[in-house]
Amino acid sequence: GFKIEHNVDIRDLFRPGYGLIVAEVTGEDTGKLSGRYTVIGEVTSEPAISYGSVSIPLSDAVDTWKKPLEKVFPTRSYADTSALTDTIYDRAKFGKDIYVCKNKVAKPTVFIPVFPGTNCEYDSAAAFERAGAHAVTQVFANRNAQDIKDSVERFRCGIRSAQMIMFPGGFSAGDEPDGSAKFFATAFRNSAIAEAVTDLLENRDGLILGICNGFQALVKLGLLPDGKITGQSETSPTLTYNTINRHVSKMAYTKVVSNISPWLERAQCGATYVIPVSHGEGRFVANDDVIRQLFENGQVATRYCDPDGSVSMDEEYNINGSYAAIEGITSPDGRVFGKMGHAERRGENVAVNIYGEQDMKIFESGVGYFM
Repeated sequence: GFKIEHNVDIRDLFRPGYGLIVAEVTGEDTGKLSGRYTVIGEVTSEPAISYGSVSIPLSDAVDTWKKPLEKVFPTRSYADTSALTDTIYDRAKFGKDIYVCKNKVAKPTVFIPVFPGTNCEYDSAAAFERAGAHAVTQVFANRNAQDIKDSVERFRCGIRSAQMIMFPGGFSAGDEPDGSAKFFATAFRNSAIAEAVTDLLENRDGLILGICNGFQALVKLGLLPDGKITGQSETSPTLTYNTINRHVSKMAYTKVVSNISPWLERAQCGATYVIPVSHGEGRFVANDDVIRQLFENGQVATRYCDPDGSVSMDEEYNINGSYAAIEGITSPDGRVFGKMGHAERRGENVAVNIYGEQDMKIFESGVGYFM
């Protein structure tokens, strides 16, 4: 919460302050500020905004802020807040070993395909570079038949030269036709590209990561949950429209619930991480048998939860209404990993005002697997 200093004029709190900056600074650091400043209050442990004898609970402030447009843009589409079984899959408990790379390299290369509408390739490349990999981005040109033919060959060669493939987020081909990542997945069904992907996984111990739109592409290809390009069947899981029926952009809490994947080797199993999400079609849907099997195999890697790590159907935290609050899954051996949260959107000065651990060390884990 926040307690406002008693000597602050109440009128100043509602007066336009164009160009003014409100900064949260520790007491010992105020001396480092240059220029004129005024201490207007202090952060408190009580979840309320206080001024003099008036105290407004933060929950009341949020409800009041939401109320004017609630009927037009509702913040909830269903009332279910029931708790879900909190299951942690520990590979040691089930006698399952993590996949170990036999083809070690000093500096692994990640191939990042870029399609019209993709918008996360820069952040993804930067995240891998920080982790010690060499990132290669390649645009899939589609202006004419020759462009497509040339792009297929460049993709084939790029995958053959890489140890990892990263399917980035965005809105490839404007999420058309007929749903997100369809064009993305169609390109990777090309026989030359599909053969290169298969060789990467089956013969070279490769890894594949897909985030947001990339996760959707992995599911459409069958790389998730099968670990190979099989396409989708009537019983395959899918990612569909959020229950709120519009785009969701916020910080979401996710819990690591399995440790079979090399991508999560440096994450803490059972820990909660806060990660940005931004999607319109992120709701994970599958039938009961498929979901049960995913949990039994340890393929459910991450789930939406509240800040305390409790998993439920509460739409405040299960931000798209995913079945069983599933946020990310892996292939049976854990080497293909897809998730909705943008773990790549990190930086030294990004989201510094958000409480909670933000780094799942996905990229460091992927790079470390080859070393």
